[in-house]
Amino acid sequence: MSEIRSCGTPQELEAAVTEAAGVVADGECLVLPTDTVYGIGCDAFSAPGVQGLLGAKGRTREMPPPVLIARPEVIDGLADQISDDARALAQAFWPGALTIICWAQPTLGWDLGETHGTVALRVPDDAVTRAVLERVGPMAVSSANRTGMPAARTAEQAREMLQDRVALYLDDGPRPAGEVPAGAQDVASTIVDCTGETPVVLRHGAITLARLREVVPNVDGGTEPAAAATGESPEAAAAAGGAGAAVSDDDAAASTQSARQNPEANAPESFGEGAALSAGSTPADEDLVTDLVRSSPAEARPFVDQGRERTPDTEPRWDGTGALSMEEAQRLVAGEPENHGA
Repeated sequence: MSEIRSCGTPQELEAAVTEAAGVVADGECLVLPTDTVYGIGCDAFSAPGVQGLLGAKGRTREMPPPVLIARPEVIDGLADQISDDARALAQAFWPGALTIICWAQPTLGWDLGETHGTVALRVPDDAVTRAVLERVGPMAVSSANRTGMPAARTAEQAREMLQDRVALYLDDGPRPAGEVPAGAQDVASTIVDCTGETPVVLRHGAITLARLREVVPNVDGGTEPAAAATGESPEAAAAAGGAGAAVSDDDAAASTQSARQNPEANAPESFGEGAALSAGSTPADEDLVTDLVRSSPAEARPFVDQGRERTPDTEPRWDGTGALSMEEAQRLVAGEPENHGA
């Protein structure tokens, strides 16, 4: 089974960061603590790494992972047309539990999935994660869990779910390290879409809407979570599996990022978040779908056009041109013929 390496002392942290850098350089994934929950991450510019991340979680290109960066100023190298509101929010809450969705730089040579020209960025307030980021650069990071399962709060919980799909686990104790902020709907990061004229909250998390509006008064609250409407505490909502449940921190960024830019492309989310594969499906079927997603070659897929007017690619991505969509994988599992002309 993959190794769990402690980061409790400065010496252990330095050794762990060195090993983590080697894992990332090899295009593999590792699990690391963040200020919210544990995350699974890889080099954001490694197509095989992103492919492995999606496969380990059992999800598809329609749910692209967010990108964690070590310092706020890195945003200028990754994001384009950054609004004044986005900069104000970043200055106020980074490092911290705020994920900001921006337009991506159109010239970046990466392939995070079906981003529709956007990127979800965050600077975590965690010494271990930032030490790794300083060494290896921007990382695609999603919550360390199988899609549809609770986000891991410890390295051991992450290993129970992800097992040998991940090469290395960094352990720095339970997460979050501190208490849930007063009034917060979740321990996970708050997600704000800053691609339009008005910032819109896509996920209510550790940073409350009131705090956001102290910095940018015109932030749109989006759809208020159930916990806010009922007056439940985050802990009660989590226990009930409601809006406050830490199902996955950065999974929410992926699904809402995709939905915001292209609602029709969000259909696979219901399957990806734990719905049945199909009537009569079995866990073995789900494992097979995951293997198909993981093993589909990523190297051969051409550079993803991050242009603003890019239309969704609806053609099948078989024959070594990139990761399978969940629909395509389900058809193969069911033994249905390849429908290249559809």
